[in-house]
Amino acid sequence: MSRIYNFSAGPATLPEVVLKQAQDELLEWHGAGMSVMEMSHRGKEFMSIAAQAEADLREVMAIPDNYKVLFLQGGASSQFAMVPLNLLGRTGKADYINTGSWSKKAIAEAQRYGEVNVIADTSSDFKVPAEEDLRFSADAAYVHYTPNETIQGVEFPYIPDTGDIPLVADMSSTILSRPIDVSKFGIIYAGAQKNIGPAGLTLVIIREDLIGHAPESCPAMMNYRIHAGNDSMYNTPPTFGWYLAGLVFAWLKNNGGLDAMAAVNERKAQSLYAAIDDSGFYANPVDPASRSWMNVPFTLADPDLDARFLEEAAQAGLKTLKGHRSVGGMRASIYNAMPEDGVQALIDFMHEFAQRNA
Repeated sequence: MSRIYNFSAGPATLPEVVLKQAQDELLEWHGAGMSVMEMSHRGKEFMSIAAQAEADLREVMAIPDNYKVLFLQGGASSQFAMVPLNLLGRTGKADYINTGSWSKKAIAEAQRYGEVNVIADTSSDFKVPAEEDLRFSADAAYVHYTPNETIQGVEFPYIPDTGDIPLVADMSSTILSRPIDVSKFGIIYAGAQKNIGPAGLTLVIIREDLIGHAPESCPAMMNYRIHAGNDSMYNTPPTFGWYLAGLVFAWLKNNGGLDAMAAVNERKAQSLYAAIDDSGFYANPVDPASRSWMNVPFTLADPDLDARFLEEAAQAGLKTLKGHRSVGGMRASIYNAMPEDGVQALIDFMHEFAQRNA
């Protein structure tokens, strides 16, 4: 077996130890005589898996008791609608911060259900707005932002202070990469396919007082109250994704938790940005104060070399480095499961490629 270094933005690389455990348990889970994929989601075996996964997540993220944890489907994109459907009824208005592609999609979806006030727009600037420039609407039902824009590689270095207005965050690309104070948020949601597990699972962490505000017309599958009241099992959940997420949460615990993960992630990012900045051959378009730890876009001095770079990188076992079509160039996504050796291998290749092609 020969595994590559996979720099995909999602579905992204998973910890090898997690994949091996899933492989060992694939045909039969803990003497149950069947695979997790074959279990009833209401049977005692899967219920124990689900409970342990939630307990481990609560521990690693220090989630307060007054928050519900939901394991849902539909990706973060479903939350673009689910958030306004459940929260906009409080005032009919919401503030949004636009910093890139995913913010734009969230804004467009929310505009279907109420009045959206875009209080800051740096989506074409490869940076986030200055904290002191944010002005929140007194009658906003919530404030929504995207802490990390996967495509642009733009990340907030701060958590906006919204006072008593609930703060909603699409943390798909940054969740579990470092410790955060969950109590500063009303809702945190994230697609699993970056730092949590395989595609198909969506994590929602919601403060209990924000549950129960959806109108009667809200579809049951889009109503947080329905999912919270049924422990995320109103319908058949993505059981295998939930199980794998639980293995990832346990892996985080066994490797020092989010403090240890943050130290590794910061080293990986700083090493890669230093290689880009010092090269004279590569460039990163993001304002240094807004650079992402997770997604690092970069360009070559000569765009005509892009195809050669990707081909030779793949031959060296470094794959899925092509940048998003809307941005171009390259993008290295270096989520939790990307080892430091993988980042160093990319840096070494970039240095060697630049020497040959400068």
